[in-house]
Amino acid sequence: MPDPSISLRPARPEDDEELTVLDVATWSPLHAVMPEPQPPYPAFFTERHTAEDTLVAELDGRVVGYLRLGLPTPLASNAHVRQIQGLAVAGEARGRGVGRALVRAAVEEARRRGARRITLRVLGHNTPARKLYESEGFVVEGVLPEEFLLAGEYVDDVFMGRSVS
Repeated sequence: MPDPSISLRPARPEDDEELTVLDVATWSPLHAVMPEPQPPYPAFFTERHTAEDTLVAELDGRVVGYLRLGLPTPLASNAHVRQIQGLAVAGEARGRGVGRALVRAAVEEARRRGARRITLRVLGHNTPARKLYESEGFVVEGVLPEEFLLAGEYVDDVFMGRSVS
């Protein structure tokens, strides 16, 4: 169960710098398909990923995690689906249920926004994330074998999803 001292809220534009710092600090080849970020770091919020589509987790008044929830495509025929497009938890907050709380909040937010389904993509070798998603009702719906070449290793891209009802 998530730590009861975790508080969740929608992100605000003024969270940009703190979320950028968290994003850089949590970069890992376990989940990243992009190279390690280098200064100057880009803004966290972009036209594609806005504050309105980001959930923030706080412990003791400090941002320790985020989840981006977006549309998988711009197509009207796909508007009933939301996709987790990023999840990060600060190292010192891991093991306290922050990720689980964010995933549960994302499912609720997807439902609130009228979605029928929620999906995500996760690297095949990211066992901790896959276990978290499976424990929250996500199932593997497809695999692109050896989709990414990361640090000299070919890694599968795993599609997972679930109903929000």
